Amino acid sequence: MGMGDNNVNLPPGFRFSPSDEELVVHFLQRKASRLPCHPNIIPDLDLYPCDPWDLDGKAMEEERKWYFYSRRTRTRITSSGFWNPIGEEEPILSSKSSSKRKVIGIKKCYVFCVGEPDSEGIKTNWIMQEFSLCDYGGSSSSARRKSKNDHGKCVLCRVYEHKSYGEEDDEQELSCMDELFLSLDDDYDEICSSNYI
Repeated sequence: MGMGDNNVNLPPGFRFSPSDEELVVHFLQRKASRLPCHPNIIPDLDLYPCDPWDLDGKAMEEERKWYFYSRRTRTRITSSGFWNPIGEEEPILSSKSSSKRKVIGIKKCYVFCVGEPDSEGIKTNWIMQEFSLCDYGGSSSSARRKSKNDHGKCVLCRVYEHKSYGEEDDEQELSCMDELFLSLDDDYDEICSSNYI
């Protein structure tokens, strides 16, 4: 499990594969509120000077996805390029079984571009999902102040390299039905090329 191997005693076979909601509720909210997180496996990094291919060994890695906390900043520039925003912000909704689900966080996506930030840059396959908390607007002014000061500064990032269209995935296997249809195609080709027709 990457970074947390020495500090975490999880039974064999357990994987870190949190949903967006779990990242916000169980990790980011606790971090922003300065509550302990058990197990404490996601490191706090100063992301933006770090190129995405240099995250290995620095961020918590599971299945070629890297997780870390950072501070929200306007500039996302590294030595090799910059993170460029793509798409719209996406609300993260609570899954509690109430009639009205509430927004608990925001997800914003970025693509890593090689080059100078003033230029268009060359897009790579590196994607970053940045999770931030909403301003809950608590009942008291001190709660609102705490929300703006703490929640707004801390973000949780998930970085991964997106596969290009047509790029083969070594881990992907054919299903039994796929193999059956492929073998039927082979048999059909043999029949067509023989003297039976």
